[in-house]
Amino acid sequence: DQAELETLISSIRARGQQTAIEVVDLGPGRPGGRYGLISGWRRLTALRQLHDETGGAEFATVLARITTPTEAPEAYLAMVEENEIRVGLSYYERARIVVRSVEAGVYPDERTALTHLYSAASRAKRSKIKSFITLVRCLDDALRFPAALGERLGLELARRLDNDPAFLPAVAARLNSGNVTTAEEEQTLLKRALKAGSETKSTPEKKREESSVQKPLPDVVMEYSSGRLQLRGAGVTQALHDDLLRWLETRGE
Repeated sequence: DQAELETLISSIRARGQQTAIEVVDLGPGRPGGRYGLISGWRRLTALRQLHDETGGAEFATVLARITTPTEAPEAYLAMVEENEIRVGLSYYERARIVVRSVEAGVYPDERTALTHLYSAASRAKRSKIKSFITLVRCLDDALRFPAALGERLGLELARRLDNDPAFLPAVAARLNSGNVTTAEEEQTLLKRALKAGSETKSTPEKKREESSVQKPLPDVVMEYSSGRLQLRGAGVTQALHDDLLRWLETRGE
């Protein structure tokens, strides 16, 4: 938030840095620097802006507390927990942390990263973060205001990206060609892309999709009794479970 950042800049300009940032020592020779930031990004940003503006030596260094997690996954977990407590993270930011931690070699795969970093989260919350991982993989370079994406819009985009191969190049082209200056403009563009994509489907295709929702899936037997719905059969897979969970969450919004 720019207003909050300006307030912090004014405070540091007048009184100096009062609270240390928290970092982890990654060891010498690391690409991008020796220390990884756990908390204090706004304080660091404020000091950098003040130094760029004034050139003052008092803004050339940062007061930092060095923590020593036993291994990299613990450092990432500490960073997530600290930011969730202080300001909360958007679903996109949570998903981006998962993707980047795997790229950095901290975790072997996204499933392991998701489970470890958000072990305290509910299954429904982890499912939503998993959906946003699709957005990070597909649109991270194209989005200018990804952290502002709401839950509903993000989940709808993720579903389209998963189910419609033609949607990614279409929405990426819109994002790259549009003169987007605010988060609201970007979200309006994304909603138009979703609407345009749905309108291009022919009527027969729409009818087939609607009817497929109503018909039982192959190799799935459904039984209902006294408020209990049971699914069984070879078609009951983890993918089906995840799809149903996302659908139920959307119905409850």
